[in-house]
Formats: sequence, structure tokens, C-alpha cells
Amino acid sequence: MAEDSERVKKLIAFKANLEKKIEAVDAELKELKAMLETVDSVLLEKGFRHPEMPKEPAASHANVSPPKTESAVESSVPLPEELESVTLLKAAGGEELAIISVEGNSMHVVPAPDKNFDVTVAPFTQFLVERVLTKMQERDNELARTGQLKPDKIFSYNIVREGDVVRELIIHNVDEDRLRELKSSIRWTLEKMYEKMKGQS
Repeated sequence: MAEDSERVKKLIAFKANLEKKIEAVDAELKELKAMLETVDSVLLEKGFRHPEMPKEPAASHANVSPPKTESAVESSVPLPEELESVTLLKAAGGEELAIISVEGNSMHVVPAPDKNFDVTVAPFTQFLVERVLTKMQERDNELARTGQLKPDKIFSYNIVREGDVVRELIIHNVDEDRLRELKSSIRWTLEKMYEKMKGQS
């Protein structure tokens, strides 16, 4: 009887371990599907269609790999070379906020399809635009004025809007240090905006 009881305990522990692994796999699958849907939406917005698989590897257009951040979805499935720099930003609760893609020294931020981030909602303008983006641009303008930076290398950004709703944020001349700072600042800004949006709904 004692042996049977011990065996049952081991089987129960084994079952619990299997259930945890299944939950982890299900969660990862959900995140991968969310990333796929977001990438598809970005490609559709840019006017791309799903290409046929090339016989030879296509040349990479992205030279900057995303740094590991707690808000980035790390996929166990390797992305195609041209999409290696895609990062999915998520709120602390797991809600998808935006997708960031990097091509060379240019960065594109596209909000999740179901999010309407309004530029009038803090801290978008007060923090992200005025204290982060504008400050980076001002520093580069000063460096260019003193001859320490070429004019075509000056940091610049463009906010694509539909009324007051942000549809895309395009940033040029981003180096690795700024890339890390921008990802962190953008994630924090969008998460705070999302919290306010939830409170108003």
C-alpha cells in the first residue's frame, strides 16, 4: 500500500509538471500568433503581399538586431532575415501595444491594429515628443552646427496621424544606444496611454 501511495504521488507531480509545460507552450503559441498577425498587418499597410519562398536566401535589409528587453517577444522560431529586427511591444499585463521594425538606421513604430493612441493623451507629447524625440534632434542639430555631425546624419522623426490618432512613428538616423532608449521610452509611453484609455472606457 505504501508503494502504491508513493507511486500515486509521483504520478500526480508528473501530471502537474506536464500541465505547466502545456500552459507554457500554449502561451508561447499565443504570443507567436499575435506577432504573426501584427507583422501581417504591417505588411498589408505597406502594400506587400506574401512572397513566394525564394530559391536562394534574400539579401538582408536589416543590420540591427533588437536588444533583449522584457517587453520584447523572443521567438523560438527564426524570423526571415528581413524581419529579424521586429519587436513586439507589450504592456505588463500582456496586451499588445505596438510593433517596432528596424531597417538599417531607420525605425518604424506601428500601433497595434486595435489601439487608437491619441496624441493629446499624456504622456505622448509631453514626454515622448518633447523630452525624448525633440531633445535627440536638438543634440544632433548642435553637433551638426559645430561640424561634429554631417547634416544628413541628424536624428529626425515623423508622426503619421489620422486626425489625432497615431498611425505610425518613423524615426531616422538611429544608432544602437538610441535604439535601446527609444524602445524603452516608447513602450513606457504607450503603456501609460493604454492605462488611461482603459480607465476611460
